[in-house]
Amino acid sequence: MPSLQQTDPLDSRQFVIAIKRLADSLSYGTDRSPFLGSGLEYVQSRPYVPGDPVKTIDWRVTARTGVPHIKEYETPKQLPVWFVVDSSASMTLSSTKLSKYQLAVQIAGGLALACLDRVSPVGLMAAGSRDLKISPSLSRETLLLWLHQLRHFDFVEKTQLGEKLLALNPSLKQRSLIFVLSDLHDPEAIPALKLVNGRHDLVTILLRDPAEDGLAGAGILRARDAESARTVTAPAKHQFASTADAVADLQGASIDHFLLRTDQPFLAALRLFLQSRNLLSR
Repeated sequence: MPSLQQTDPLDSRQFVIAIKRLADSLSYGTDRSPFLGSGLEYVQSRPYVPGDPVKTIDWRVTARTGVPHIKEYETPKQLPVWFVVDSSASMTLSSTKLSKYQLAVQIAGGLALACLDRVSPVGLMAAGSRDLKISPSLSRETLLLWLHQLRHFDFVEKTQLGEKLLALNPSLKQRSLIFVLSDLHDPEAIPALKLVNGRHDLVTILLRDPAEDGLAGAGILRARDAESARTVTAPAKHQFASTADAVADLQGASIDHFLLRTDQPFLAALRLFLQSRNLLSR
């Protein structure tokens, strides 16, 4: 079947505004560090020990206790953050205003901007058959560039989530935070996620459209372009796993995850999910 490429209906300016608004809503202190040192934010006071800088003495606590104390501050931690966005055809399935794919791109963009605000470099990997991998960077221009590349999608792009994760895992030389945004229709995904979860901090955002509720085992993908109303039907390479099965697989593999249904409000719940997890202090 020939490639049927489409673009997010939002124009460039509207897209950037939507991403920035989402970043403001989801900003949750992405990389607060568990390490102590000479940073900018006060954490605690502790008794003075020989060799501590005199300039760090906490005179108020020292005067109150009669014992010299010094102030400790939190050091910003530049933990690389990767966004693995499933760009396969099943992600374009849409019976709601926004498809799983459009939401995934916007959420990845919002979280990435929040990470940059906390001085954490962000990188990207597309987990379909396209070749798109951007190494972590602190550049907002680079971030917006790959976000605009992601706005283009293909109704027949194959999933390679498991394969891409297995390729990414050994290439990461230091511990990283990895967000995976996918519908997990790749049967190789869960084993790959489990492997990555053993070395890095992993969060999976599982996106599901209500139209998928009756598709488990169907093996057929039908997607409709929101602009042209053209319907594309293609055989799925593998059977769809039900939402309940996908969640059970994630729980069984001890993978931190958030279920996002495209027909339900998600922002408050996603913000609470992120705030409830001190992702970088594991």
